[in-house]
Amino acid sequence: MRYLLLLYGEPVRPEDIPPGAIEAHMTFSRELHDAGAYVDSAPLAPPTEAKTVRIKRRDRLVVDGPFAETKEVLGGYYLIDVDTLDDAIEWAAKLPSARYGHIEVRPIVMREAEVAS
Repeated sequence: MRYLLLLYGEPVRPEDIPPGAIEAHMTFSRELHDAGAYVDSAPLAPPTEAKTVRIKRRDRLVVDGPFAETKEVLGGYYLIDVDTLDDAIEWAAKLPSARYGHIEVRPIVMREAEVAS
């Protein structure tokens, strides 16, 4: 089953990334690869580059940034393929970002056509 590990934390400028953070994520990614659980991952651009799109009364409304004003923002994700939710939680607990923010573990809903292929 596939799960998204969504990495939330305070926005950090590239020059303020803690020493060793990138290497820690590279090590984590290698561990996922070695376990056969890695599907995809990527960091996200900062919220200042985001747009939120809504439709109100058939009109398109586009605003800057994320919809909700929060201290923590979605900074990246890992898409993993593991057997159980407990396995996904174990991987989330190993993420370096869990020490600085929090990790949301969300199951991917598979449609019948995807399961059959």
